[in-house]
Amino acid sequence: MAYNPNKELKKYFSIAEVAEQFNVAESLLRFWEKEFPNIKPRKSGRGIRQYTKEDIEEVRIVYNLVKVRGMKIAAAKTVLSKNRKGASDTSEILGRLQSIRTELQEISRELSEL
Repeated sequence: MAYNPNKELKKYFSIAEVAEQFNVAESLLRFWEKEFPNIKPRKSGRGIRQYTKEDIEEVRIVYNLVKVRGMKIAAAKTVLSKNRKGASDTSEILGRLQSIRTELQEISRELSEL
């Protein structure tokens, strides 16, 4: 995928872009839409899904619960119904930590090349 310097300005993302971002299949995102009502991308007149940054954040929360923490769908639903804020905060913190780890790995690679 080509780098888009205006990605921060982008309002809508395709299902393919979101699936690539989380390294999951598009069919899994469609399944999660059915299971988790907070994931509700807009659909164009032709039925093409258009994810906003808010939708992507909802996917990130579910991804963290199901893929990272290994919860079953029912358990993830329970967590979201009982402690949505906590799940959201945890997802955000894990995202930050992962980006820091990536940055540190890059710094380490650069230092080893010196």
